[in-house]
Amino acid sequence: MIEIKNVTKKYGDKIAIKNINFDIKDGEIFAFIGHNGAGKTTMIKSLVGILDFEEGDIIINNKSIKNNPVECKLEMAYVPDNPDLYENMTAIDFINFICDMYDIPDGKRKENIEKYSNMFEMKDKLNDDISSFSHGMKQKVALIAALSHDPKVLIMDEPFVGLDPKAVFDIKSVMKDMVKDGKTIFFSTHILDVAEKLCDRVAIIKNGKIIKIGKMKDIKGDSSLEEVFLELEEK
Repeated sequence: MIEIKNVTKKYGDKIAIKNINFDIKDGEIFAFIGHNGAGKTTMIKSLVGILDFEEGDIIINNKSIKNNPVECKLEMAYVPDNPDLYENMTAIDFINFICDMYDIPDGKRKENIEKYSNMFEMKDKLNDDISSFSHGMKQKVALIAALSHDPKVLIMDEPFVGLDPKAVFDIKSVMKDMVKDGKTIFFSTHILDVAEKLCDRVAIIKNGKIIKIGKMKDIKGDSSLEEVFLELEEK
């Protein structure tokens, strides 16, 4: 479970996010949407421990990201919007590097790497240098690395950007399977029809503040999520 409590983050005098409050339950897929610059990536980077924040706290499975950052990070996997991977490494070396940090046993590691590299059609590319990959292939490597250590909490920033249709279908299937096992998923996206069909709850952020939050069916009502989002953006 994720609990975000009164979180405020500033860049100098500029407030990027202000008094953000919400929680994400176990077994839930939660979407975070907003226009460019609304504060989505700042919130996500604060959540995963990349950015410090001036006020509030973030609790990951009863542990504070401020007070217990390593313990929190061991609970989660993070897939950024821009997969800046170590390009001098091969894909398999990078994936094993991530698994090493999480101390994943060889048997489980091999099983998971084979499963997800086959799923994302990357098995024949694992020994290639990451520098030779397209954006979409790098995104797939980031996803394989994240999923290979079997995280309890999966955090993703625009995970569908650059992926081919099959990979988008596959990651949606993985997300559904994870929440069936009681795991927690939080992701941002601009692809609102995907969020509408996939997610249990949604939060809409504008100018660093949450302006709408709730169950997907309650937020959109008889409209589409896109229509609701555009209406709120115009206010």
